[in-house]
Amino acid sequence: MTILRGSMTWLALLVVPSFALLYQTLAYAAVPHACAMQTSLVVHALSLAALLGCLAPTLLAAYEWHRLRADAAASQTPDDDAALPVVRQRFLAVAATGVGALFTLVVAAQWFAAWVLSPCFQ
Repeated sequence: MTILRGSMTWLALLVVPSFALLYQTLAYAAVPHACAMQTSLVVHALSLAALLGCLAPTLLAAYEWHRLRADAAASQTPDDDAALPVVRQRFLAVAATGVGALFTLVVAAQWFAAWVLSPCFQ
């Protein structure tokens, strides 16, 4: 179970930025097809899939962060200032949540641009 919990953090930390970059590449490649077909449905479908694909690991990392924060608050003593593994795990969960939120926001901003601009705009 510990391996599964740790992978939730790493998914948001490593996979979400890669997924956002993959989305940008695929959306860029789909624009000529969308312009030729005079519909931007393909771009919007890619955007929705990328947004959900970025949001899910980010929410899992946020859940892990809150779980670790609650565990640390319950077991912390006043003279407990060492860098325990749970402190490092909590830091990684916070970093993963921030990175995931940032790249989810990037995907949402790119989707907004796809809504505003025509695929044939040059």
